[in-house]
Amino acid sequence: MLPLSVLDLSFVNAGATPADALQDSLALARHVDGLGYHRYWLAEHHALPSVASPAPEIMIGRIAAETTRLRVGSGGIMLPNHAPLMVAERFKLLEALFPGRIDLGLGRAPGTDGITAQALRRREAPRAGDDFLERLQELMLWETGAFPEGHPFRTIAVMPAGVPLPPLFLLGSSDYSAALSAQIGTGFAFAQHFASHDAGEALRSYRRQFQPSRWGERPHAILALAAVCAETDAEAERLAMSARLATLRRERGAYGPVPSLEEAETYPYSASERMRMEQGRARLHVGSPATLRAKLLAAAAETEADEIMIVSVVHDQAARRRSYGLIAEAWGLGDRSA
Repeated sequence: MLPLSVLDLSFVNAGATPADALQDSLALARHVDGLGYHRYWLAEHHALPSVASPAPEIMIGRIAAETTRLRVGSGGIMLPNHAPLMVAERFKLLEALFPGRIDLGLGRAPGTDGITAQALRRREAPRAGDDFLERLQELMLWETGAFPEGHPFRTIAVMPAGVPLPPLFLLGSSDYSAALSAQIGTGFAFAQHFASHDAGEALRSYRRQFQPSRWGERPHAILALAAVCAETDAEAERLAMSARLATLRRERGAYGPVPSLEEAETYPYSASERMRMEQGRARLHVGSPATLRAKLLAAAAETEADEIMIVSVVHDQAARRRSYGLIAEAWGLGDRSA
């Protein structure tokens, strides 16, 4: 059976604080560590009232310290916001502290709006266009030490010395990152939970075009998807109403906290909103353990994924942890805490 992993955006819930959301992330990580999940990735977002964590590297260190088996990583570091040297230093440091347990997932987007992105980079010289490829190349050069003769960076030692960068993954929601991941030989994670591009096409293309490199000998394709599980299909659909209403609001540019189940149940949906929710069903996998297991197996087979990574948006945190537990049980992961 394919490995199951967790993607956590540290969503803020209505009636709670961002600090509560960070504590919820720690509790969930400890929970799934015992359930047998493979990875736990943290996202980077800025200036969004709905997302509490703008610094995944800090959360990675804390979660790795509070768990024993999980691989912990970024899903991802938004490289345009960071100097590649800083990324190299921070993730080598994490790798030194937690050897063999850290992943470095990289994204092209800023993880925020244009004004906030400008504020994040205001001390840098203004640049026109997309400089992701340049930053990615520089990050790789900090690892290989292959700066050209005479380059001013050639003499800089990246500390802690002697520690490798963690495994690299490029994140994407289109065919661009799939092709780039294949070309340079890194892992690839596709965000099916918000992508409009076909996940199967992107992941199969990545696998076909993959070229072995020092970053990876074989392709590793992760399918990231949204899922909600409960004891019955009906209860899972009920729990998913918070996520559906939150999605409706985000599509209008309203990035507020995840609404409570009571708010989602009593919200006066218009006919067009109900139609939009129906159209978005393919992006949110909902059901009982048996139903969800069948859906995830079908998604994995259709995309030829090597791993499934689940983001579960549920307002009630006990129900959220229960969702991951039911999925683990249906998948046959077993409880490793015993």
